[in-house]
Amino acid sequence: MSDTGPSHHDDPIVLVGIESTCDETACAVVAGGREVLSSVVASQIDLHARFGGIVPEIASRAHLEAIGPVISQALAEAGIAPADIAAVAVANQPGLIGSLLTGLMAAKTLAWVWRVPLIGVNHIHAHAYSPALAAGPIEYPAVALIASGGHTSLYLCRSPMEMELLGATIDDAAGEAFDKVAAILNLGYPGGPAIERAARSGRADAIKFPRTLLEGQSLDFSFSGIKTAVLYHVNGVPGSVRAKRGAACDGVAKGIEHLDETQIADIAAAFQAAVVDVMRIKIRRAVQAAEADVRTIILGGGVAANAALREAVMQLGGKLEVAVRVPATEYCTDNAAMVAGLGCHYLRAGRIDNLRLAATATVRR
Repeated sequence: MSDTGPSHHDDPIVLVGIESTCDETACAVVAGGREVLSSVVASQIDLHARFGGIVPEIASRAHLEAIGPVISQALAEAGIAPADIAAVAVANQPGLIGSLLTGLMAAKTLAWVWRVPLIGVNHIHAHAYSPALAAGPIEYPAVALIASGGHTSLYLCRSPMEMELLGATIDDAAGEAFDKVAAILNLGYPGGPAIERAARSGRADAIKFPRTLLEGQSLDFSFSGIKTAVLYHVNGVPGSVRAKRGAACDGVAKGIEHLDETQIADIAAAFQAAVVDVMRIKIRRAVQAAEADVRTIILGGGVAANAALREAVMQLGGKLEVAVRVPATEYCTDNAAMVAGLGCHYLRAGRIDNLRLAATATVRR
């Protein structure tokens, strides 16, 4: 079964999407579920870089400043009038509550003024749809790995709208681990691209970091252990930990200042390889354990831009004889095109909301 949504040329459905779940303020116009007429994203990376992570209050204020101009630019680039718009889709969960509310209020206002339906979209589900943007339909059933700064989740997708959660992180998300390890190595923020750059000149086999797979055939994720392993590798094992574990260790802290560029590159490469290995193994488990005949592996989320992960999953897809779909790099991180694209399927199915739609910060398992 495939996502057989028609193109803009034979489907007049045009949606405006709004995304403000974290630190990107985004608006997009999408026709027929896949044709991106415009996609505008205002990033806040420069605002949060000095803190090494997202500061919710700063993010909320920046969304308030950016939302109006971003919407105006997206509509202008698409060259459409309000009369052309069939609905407004908005990511109303999960995310930072202050950030979510800004986008939700803007979407409600537009839906009310334009007198069109309002559609709430789970932005993690939208990530699973992102490979279909400006591309061909996705073949279902599919196993989707959504990996970002806040989420690392596995889903069984029977269609764009039917998603069953198979596993999720029990502690740090993959993107969060990248950010924290990049901070340990003084590589800057955001951590994902920084680690990937450093890893290019490193040896992944130089250090054997742990692969936490949890018990049995678990499909959940845990990345706090590898983050701690990197910290201990760089700074030495604290005395209290050595005493508890009975470890034979000199206990002399190394410190990042004692590591040269080659050593840092090796740590980055070994860390990246460990994270990719865990995600590859979990995807394989999910595909092999699925009751349905899985036809596609989907990657989504900011970590899906990582070249090592893409290559590993492409190789896995070849071995399992399953297609692999990854989004264009501009649709890996949070964007509104994926929200509008998935919202088109909701609209066709009559899954619409009203102006009482609420924002939800967390997603239930």
